[in-house]
Amino acid sequence: MERKTIHKEGPTFSRIISGAWRWNLDESKIDHLIASSLDSGITTFDHADIYGDHRNEEIFGNVLKRNPGLRNKIELVTKCGIKFSSGRRPRTWVKHYDTSKEHILWSVDNSLDMFNTDRIELLLIHRPDPLLNPEEVAEAFNTLKQSGKILHFGVSNFTPTQFEMLQSYLPFPLVTNQIEISITHHEPLFDGSLDLLMKYRVCPMAWSPLGGGKLIKEGGQELFHKASRYGATPAQLSLAWLLKHPAHIFPVIGTTRPERIVESAKAIDIKFDVQDWFEMLLVVQGKEMP
Repeated sequence: MERKTIHKEGPTFSRIISGAWRWNLDESKIDHLIASSLDSGITTFDHADIYGDHRNEEIFGNVLKRNPGLRNKIELVTKCGIKFSSGRRPRTWVKHYDTSKEHILWSVDNSLDMFNTDRIELLLIHRPDPLLNPEEVAEAFNTLKQSGKILHFGVSNFTPTQFEMLQSYLPFPLVTNQIEISITHHEPLFDGSLDLLMKYRVCPMAWSPLGGGKLIKEGGQELFHKASRYGATPAQLSLAWLLKHPAHIFPVIGTTRPERIVESAKAIDIKFDVQDWFEMLLVVQGKEMP
C-alpha cells in the first residue's frame, strides 16, 4: 500500500483509509477489521466523536487497550463539532454545531479517553458551523498542538472560502478537507473545491468514495465492462478513478466486511488510462466534455 504525506507539514497516511462510521460492532469484529486493514497496508483509521451514537471511539479504544503494541502501528483521525439528541448526551435536545474553544478541548480529552491514547494524529472540524468563531478555534488548536494531544488539524465538508477563512487565523496549515467525492458525486472537480486544495498543496480525504454504491447498484454496465478489462471489480475501479486525480485524494472506505477492505486496498495497483477516466465521467454525466 502506498503511503503519502497528506501535506508537506502534515502526517503520513496510507493512501486508502478505513472509516469507522459503521463500526458499532463487537470488539472481536473490530479487532478483525483492524487486522484486515493492517494486513492490506491500511494503517489510517477515520473516526468521529458521534459515530455509533458516541460509542465507536470507545469500542475501538478497548481493542487498542487489549493490544498495547497496536497503537504505534496506526494513525488516528477523529472529528468534533456536531451535537445531537442522544441518551449519552442528555443535555442536548436539538441537533446543532459547537465549535467553541470549550467544546473542542472537551471533545478532544473525551476522544483521548475513549481511544485509550495520549495523542491523535489528525483532528477535523466535522461540519462548517454558521456560528464558528475562528479566533476561538485557533486558540483551541494552538492549545492542543502545544500540549501534544493533537498533532495536526483539518476540516471536513468546508467550502473553499470557509477553508481559506479559517486558515487565515492559524499559524500552521490545515492539512486536509474531508469532502464527499466519488464518480457519482463529482461536483468538487468543477466547483473549486479541489482547485483550492491543490493551490495550497493540501490533499483531500474523500468520504463515501463509492457514492454509497449507487453506480454499482444501478448496474452501470459500462463500469462493469471496463472493470473486467482491468481485471478489477467495479468498486476497485471507482476507487482507482479517485486515486488518478492529481489532487492526491485519500479515499475513506466505510465497509464493515474484512473482505471488502482487502478488495479496496488492491485499487492502489490499478494504472488508469486517461481515456477510460473520462469515459467513466461521461457515463455519469450523460454527456461528453465541452
